[in-house]
Amino acid sequence: MEKALNIGITCYPSLGGSGVIATELGKQLAERGHRIHFITHGMPFRLTGYHKNIYYHEVDVPDYHVFKYPPYDLSLAAKMAQVANLQELDVLHVHYAIPHAVCAYLAKGMVNRPLKVVTTLHGTDITILTHDESMADLVRLGINGSDAVTAVSNDLIRETQTRLQITKEIDLTYNFVDKRIYMPKDATRYRNDFAPNGEKILMHISNFRPVKRITDVVEIFRKVNETVPSRLVFIGEGPEMAKIVSRVKELNLEEKVLFLGKQEIVADLISVADVLLLPSEKESFGLVALEAMACGVPTVGSNAGGIPEVVVHGETGYLADVGDTDEMAAGCIKLLSDDGLYAAMAAQCVERSRTVFCNERILEQYESIYYRVLGYDVKNDAERERVCTVE
Repeated sequence: MEKALNIGITCYPSLGGSGVIATELGKQLAERGHRIHFITHGMPFRLTGYHKNIYYHEVDVPDYHVFKYPPYDLSLAAKMAQVANLQELDVLHVHYAIPHAVCAYLAKGMVNRPLKVVTTLHGTDITILTHDESMADLVRLGINGSDAVTAVSNDLIRETQTRLQITKEIDLTYNFVDKRIYMPKDATRYRNDFAPNGEKILMHISNFRPVKRITDVVEIFRKVNETVPSRLVFIGEGPEMAKIVSRVKELNLEEKVLFLGKQEIVADLISVADVLLLPSEKESFGLVALEAMACGVPTVGSNAGGIPEVVVHGETGYLADVGDTDEMAAGCIKLLSDDGLYAAMAAQCVERSRTVFCNERILEQYESIYYRVLGYDVKNDAERERVCTVE
């Protein structure tokens, strides 16, 4: 590490892939000696307990009678500026352009010291908000006002540049998992609870939004279960929950489908699965597929968005066109019916997670970006690259 930095991090603190990545990034940067200041409206759900070099600054929103709605964005910008001045921040690293990059842009104009802004794009601010031209202008402002911009997949970089006509360089920084937490584990005790008769276990983890195509998950499972005795485990909840419960009942599958609801820590639960199902209509990355991969669990899903950058078809899982539940079910059956194929694919999952998506390598990429925008001399990529081996 060239120099310890004071880094502010702003993210959505609730459940979600971007909040997970932002929090894990902060925790691991703190382990490397940087001082990390989380600036959010609530404690990030993965940031529990005491962590050396980590500080939390809560955003208070005034209830002023002339405002129809509480001015959260302005309060966040003011808090960012306050923390930057008091804690002598070097960098504000914000996750999502809306509202965080725009707030950081405002904060940068208020501070009395040099402050750099790094924005990480995770997906929905590009794939959804930019359909509204007024929002597109704000996203564009946040991106162009940042000193560096990163995105979690090449697919998201292409979409950002195309939708917003952005010419600014965007750094590819894949998501990562902590291999000390996400690894193959003995899940016998869970398997006995979920599949008491030795059935195979298919799993889906999401926020149950329409884009996740949860009905496809049920349809894939129905087709697999006709050939391979199986159980389906759902983790998470959201707007599609009632619809899915009704569909499961229509198919008389209640005894074979388990809904676990929200689970903050899923590393142990993923290891119980034989296959992760991810048939989404769109994923900018697909963090849950990487989490499963790190646990030695192949993914079967769609070839949409950034998923093919995570899951290699035929090596760490099987991918098919969005909505092709026949092909996805066939991939599951192939995997679950061939122990040798499954063992080889599980091993390739672990290896890929610990090389391409190695947490040390991604951390060094982020550090390089921080040092670059601050004008510090940094080692070149060949000197900095650290290979993560499968342990």
